[in-house]
Amino acid sequence: MSRLDIGAAVSVAALAIGLSAGALGQQSAMTFFVTSTGSGKGADFGGLAGADAHCQKLAAAVGAGNHTWRAYLSASATPSSAAVNARDRIGAGPWQNTKGVVVASSVAELHGNNSLYKQTAPTETGETVKGGGDTPNQHDILTGSQPDGTAFAGAQDTTCGNWTKSGEGSAVVGHFDRRGLDDSAAAKSWNSSHPSRGCSDAALISTGGAGYLYCFAAK
Repeated sequence: MSRLDIGAAVSVAALAIGLSAGALGQQSAMTFFVTSTGSGKGADFGGLAGADAHCQKLAAAVGAGNHTWRAYLSASATPSSAAVNARDRIGAGPWQNTKGVVVASSVAELHGNNSLYKQTAPTETGETVKGGGDTPNQHDILTGSQPDGTAFAGAQDTTCGNWTKSGEGSAVVGHFDRRGLDDSAAAKSWNSSHPSRGCSDAALISTGGAGYLYCFAAK
């Protein structure tokens, strides 16, 4: 190999390393993403702590493990514990995606006029999640929450047994792409569109989901 060829090869390698470092730099600065994978057990994440660990693991894999990650999930009250609101778990903001686009600057904005849409809600790796019109449609994101980010009251299961069920039950989901079967507020809601048909992977897939979560950096 000539000196010219060696120089060209070194330049290409340096460019590749530089591009890779730049991508990791963007991801290490991200404070919001949609998970690229589910639990493998439908809506069963082993509770809120397990869902948080899922977010933390995915973030760490792309160089963003320096943050404390929380899954945007509510939990229903039980005889031994109070309800948990998703909005109270995720810190104060602002939150930005892998490209540095801020989806919301505060909890109030997140639950008001936010910038969370298909184009601004990629996975931790920067990939666009399939939404309405794509095959398969995976726009259902597990939340178990009302539009204001609080847990539902009452006995009806809206959290797949507080994220421990993978069979019967139901969980409220949102549409990250803000698309549904009509133009209603629920159809366009990012965090509170409709209940799932069940808690298994098959049930979540049947209504346009894949068991994905929203992850926010609380710190």
